[in-house]
Amino acid sequence: MKQIAILGSTGSIGRNALNVARHLKSRFRIVALAARGNIDLLEQQAREFQPLIIGVYDPVKARELQKRLPHQTVVAGMEGLKAVAVCQEAEMVISAIAGTLGLQPTIEAILAGKNIGLANKEALVSGGSLVMRLVKERRVQLIPIDSEHSAIFQCLKGEKQSAVNRIVLTSSGGPFRTWVDEQLLGVTVEQALNHPTWKMGPKVTIDSSTLMNKGLEVIEAYWLFNVALDKIEVIIHPQSIIHSLVEFRDNSMLAQMGVPNMIVPIQYAMTYPDRALGLLEPFDFVKHEKLEFFKPDMNKFRCLALSYEAIRQGGSMPCYMNAANEVLVQRFLAGEISWSEISHQLECLMSSHQVQQINTLEDVLAVDNQAREEAAKFEVMSG
Repeated sequence: MKQIAILGSTGSIGRNALNVARHLKSRFRIVALAARGNIDLLEQQAREFQPLIIGVYDPVKARELQKRLPHQTVVAGMEGLKAVAVCQEAEMVISAIAGTLGLQPTIEAILAGKNIGLANKEALVSGGSLVMRLVKERRVQLIPIDSEHSAIFQCLKGEKQSAVNRIVLTSSGGPFRTWVDEQLLGVTVEQALNHPTWKMGPKVTIDSSTLMNKGLEVIEAYWLFNVALDKIEVIIHPQSIIHSLVEFRDNSMLAQMGVPNMIVPIQYAMTYPDRALGLLEPFDFVKHEKLEFFKPDMNKFRCLALSYEAIRQGGSMPCYMNAANEVLVQRFLAGEISWSEISHQLECLMSSHQVQQINTLEDVLAVDNQAREEAAKFEVMSG
């Protein structure tokens, strides 16, 4: 029985991980849970799975949950997240807390020798070189949970890296794939949150509308699969049936396919290297008779182009870009800037950033904090 800790158990990835645990209950024991502050759902999860420790980032909510669960251990703040990440009994930690908040506990889990099911983009976007160095030093498995990276991970199993010609990440194109520039000037928050394929949290959904989500995935793929940036491509595939593919030097291709549902990559990470009975219905080829592909418009979706530029510059730039984007997305959600200003302001901020080396977690957090402060100030000045 594999013992698992979940960072972000109340989010969509965490909830689906618990669905897998229910489905394959003889294979898993949930030993630790953590969340930002949704203690109503966290309480239900804790009563069902009886974890050894519960982390709540919000200290006020942590105290409230401890009152509700007097016989269970509840730890608050970053220390609570880290306590879940290093839970002695856990063999695997599912890192699913969105944003830079999830970076530190993920690194702590790696340092503690835990295998990682990675759904937190920021771990590799902000601290890719640091994280991959620690993974190698601690000899832990880093198994991607994002559907695209899980697809590539599966396609590369048993293949030699030297045989890879290119990696192709697929993107649904988001809600504005067919919109013209004039329409994009009037994008509302409600429209941007109406993703045509996936049901995700607001920050990730906005990133999907700007294609920043795909740009972050390019950076993740760069670190995960150790391939040159010019071998990583993005293709728009509105049906989201092909989750990503790998082309080899003989020009043959392997693709991982299925209906757009996160259960499959989550379950694959949890059961790896085995496969277990799935939760989904068999694929209906007739129902999904059409597969379309389009080249992404890098001018319309500047965030994708900026992501390529960030990894080309290297050092602190991806971390800076990621944190600044997070602030700009929150400002858009709050109605303070327009949708198109997310990429315009991000480009201006990146152009003024002096690239630094990233060697430690402290370096990552310092650049992250700098980016957030400058993004906020920039918006005030530009307003």
